Amino acid sequence: MSRPSRVRVPWRVITSSHYNDATVLTYVKVAGLGQRPQGCEASVAYLTSLLGLSRSTVERGLTQLMRPAPDDDVVELTSWRRTLPGGRGTTAVRRVRRPGAAEHGAWVPTRAAEALSPRQLRAYAAISYAVATGHPLTLGELGQILRHRSGKSAETPLTTRSVRRLLAGLVDLGWIGMEQRAGYRGRHTYTVHDEPVQQSLDLTGDSEEGSAADLGDGSLATEEDPQTDSPDDECAGGSIRRRREQVVARGPVDNPLPSQRRAYTGPALSLAPRIWQVLEPVHSLLPGLSPYVARALAREVGRQLDTGVEPAQIRARLEARFACTETIRDPGRWLLGAAVVHRGCGRAVCESGTNWRTGERCPDCQPAPTAAAPGPEPAASSRPPSRPRGPTRPNYPGPTYPSPPRSWCSCPDCQPAPAGRRT
Repeated sequence: MSRPSRVRVPWRVITSSHYNDATVLTYVKVAGLGQRPQGCEASVAYLTSLLGLSRSTVERGLTQLMRPAPDDDVVELTSWRRTLPGGRGTTAVRRVRRPGAAEHGAWVPTRAAEALSPRQLRAYAAISYAVATGHPLTLGELGQILRHRSGKSAETPLTTRSVRRLLAGLVDLGWIGMEQRAGYRGRHTYTVHDEPVQQSLDLTGDSEEGSAADLGDGSLATEEDPQTDSPDDECAGGSIRRRREQVVARGPVDNPLPSQRRAYTGPALSLAPRIWQVLEPVHSLLPGLSPYVARALAREVGRQLDTGVEPAQIRARLEARFACTETIRDPGRWLLGAAVVHRGCGRAVCESGTNWRTGERCPDCQPAPTAAAPGPEPAASSRPPSRPRGPTRPNYPGPTYPSPPRSWCSCPDCQPAPAGRRT
């Protein structure tokens, strides 16, 4: 059996923060297809179907590889556009940079690019390099390579818990083997596989008749075993195959396994002395509360005390509201939703709009002053004289206004005659 195709991924591509995980995955696939004499002629759509990534992710990875890296100005991928003789365009030819003989790198099988996720492939490449160089890799060092690439945690290393989960996935898929705490100073030792290796099934049994074990009658398969569900099909022996009747339990079934949940045997819930003293008016309601409600009530009372509310103020509030309530159907709901609620403007001394210490009205809770009512109209003598518009004939007895001067009228009869002319 021939060895699977492998490519050498430069160590700078694996560890550089300039390339994200999907870029490393794209590099492995393009480098594998570029081993042909004509280079990699795969289109972006074809690469997308092979890698299982989105088109934008593959294009972003190709762009990162074709641009000079900001730390060393190295270009890992070159692309040439081609045009057919008829003028139509075709896919570009891509080739990766050939690393030097002295340049560090990790051998990665091209098949891993299609079977692993981008982060798993990067971890596989780092483990492959560590195994080849004999470096005892730690979880912290692997987390430094597998950094967060986006979000609020960008450029921060992965936690050891995330690295363990990632390694467990690689082991389950069969790409690496791991022996925990078997290496230098209790570090894990790894074995890298070019192809996924699955554990063989351990079949134990002394039966020599068929494939079943410890049954005494060989295999479960017999000549009368039905191959179809149809009751009309006849087997070679002439018997009619019938579907087995399925028996379903309709009534309650006793669970033969004991319950794995253990009863709580720790100390009972207790309230702090200051909380217990404040809740004195409602002590009769506390025994019926659940632990969750009791803790929520204690936290709310403690929060108010920490903000400056006096214990006597909360106790008086509970007394007044407990006395004014006729029926309490749900003690926990009433205590949390009505009894301990601090109403007012938010100040510690404000209790429902009243200053607790002085008994005066809280200035912050008073309503805003309304606009002033309009005053009496000024006397007629103080008003500016209105322009008369001519004689009026009111329906009630009263003064009449004089006729306007003739010069006010614009008709020809009322206009004064010009000088030197008689009318």
